[in-house]
Amino acid sequence: MFPVSTTVALRFPPMATWALIALNVFGYLVEMKYQALGGEAGLRAFLYQWGLVPARYFVPQWAFAHGLDPGNWLPFLSNTFLHGGFLHLALNMWTLYIFGPAVEDRMGSWTYVLLYLLCGVGASFAHAWMNSASTIPAIGASGAIAGIIGAYMRLFPRSRVIIMIPVFFYPFFFEVPAVFFALFWFTTQLMQGLSSLAVQQAMAGGVAWWAHVGGFVIGAVLGGMLGRPGRRYRPLQPDEGIYGCCPDGRRDKRLHP
Repeated sequence: MFPVSTTVALRFPPMATWALIALNVFGYLVEMKYQALGGEAGLRAFLYQWGLVPARYFVPQWAFAHGLDPGNWLPFLSNTFLHGGFLHLALNMWTLYIFGPAVEDRMGSWTYVLLYLLCGVGASFAHAWMNSASTIPAIGASGAIAGIIGAYMRLFPRSRVIIMIPVFFYPFFFEVPAVFFALFWFTTQLMQGLSSLAVQQAMAGGVAWWAHVGGFVIGAVLGGMLGRPGRRYRPLQPDEGIYGCCPDGRRDKRLHP
């Protein structure tokens, strides 16, 4: 299922979401600079320094042997602004663009950024804990964005998510409840994470499933604590009928009886 849009109306422009997207793009450009200057070796050194390598913290003798400081905790945050390629970056930023603005609109920009960073760091800890012997750098904003999806589900459970499902060369579009989309997505991540436990941790790589699981859970919990309740959020504006829903995601029955 590929999300295309949501049905939640916005009151303010999502400036913080755009800023986070810009920071992620900047991080990717820095990666490309190191690759251009030092080739694959330069990029590898950069990712081992700023990406999240769990063995750096759980296997100190390995860290010292490779010149990594186990006392440097910055990679738990910095890895969330790095990506493994343009497609990885594009898919993550698209998902943030779809779900981030509604969460930002409800929470306010500063609280939303705080949520994003907490989910990103929490997701990093979840990945490191579940893959403590891994020597492969984990990078990507997926864990933080999973938190945004969890917060969106908590804040707008009755809204709709428009998804696209490709069948051969034909795209099919459907509306599904936000709760269904989020829980289905979370279940797939959890199942993949459980399957990954069968792989030797030192060789674990690819998708950071437990970062997704951890980020989603943190976002769902904090979303209920940090988000302003819908009734105190703001009244329904007259022109919001064109979107067909109220601020909390309910359908406007005056237009959709």
